Amino acid sequence: MISKSQIKLIKSLNQKKFRFIHRLFFAEGVKTINELLLSNFKLNHLYSSTLDFNVSDDLLTIISANELHKISALKNPNKALAIFEMPKEQHLDFERLIVALDNIRDPGNLGTIIRLCDWFGVKDLICSNETVDCYNPKVVQATMGSIARVNIVYKDLKSILKDQNSLSFGGFMDGDNIYEMDLPKKGILVLGNEANGIQHDVESLIATRVAIPRFGDVQETESLNVANAASILLSEFRRRY
Repeated sequence: MISKSQIKLIKSLNQKKFRFIHRLFFAEGVKTINELLLSNFKLNHLYSSTLDFNVSDDLLTIISANELHKISALKNPNKALAIFEMPKEQHLDFERLIVALDNIRDPGNLGTIIRLCDWFGVKDLICSNETVDCYNPKVVQATMGSIARVNIVYKDLKSILKDQNSLSFGGFMDGDNIYEMDLPKKGILVLGNEANGIQHDVESLIATRVAIPRFGDVQETESLNVANAASILLSEFRRRY
């Protein structure tokens, strides 16, 4: 049985303020939780309506489906919810390809980009301080466990780009055709806000502008979703090596 204080704590973790006060976040679903249990993330407590987990008894509370509904952020809860400690940020390795996000606001987009980084072997993801919190429950859910395999840091992008300017690439509508470019093994690929793209003060610090060409006859499509664009750009960076 879950206590009122435990319910209060879990519900508070829906808000960024309390996630950072407690240095805790939660994940839902058997697959995602098992992915995180296999990582370096430290389990705080697991609440489950099933025994499909290999954790010690002191870290496990068996709850009913009704109790799971009370604490879940999902319309249709998936058997379990686990609280984990936030990991410490690791150092960035600028000798590898890095993705940087400028003011990404949609949790689903961020979660998908984290999965893409995992898929394409990008170990470091830099988020601007305005980007949605990667421990937002919707982001964690969208990563499907990939959040455990990508080092995510929140930094001032302008400071980073000033130091690494010569190896920076930005996704723009009017950039050079990505399919016709020689791309390096390392560098920083910057992707911008869903509605407004890369901010002007960040744009001025990017060395190379890249674009995904449109092939349609009419060419009236305004833009690609940022996560879709990320998948194409990362594929082009990776397929050459």
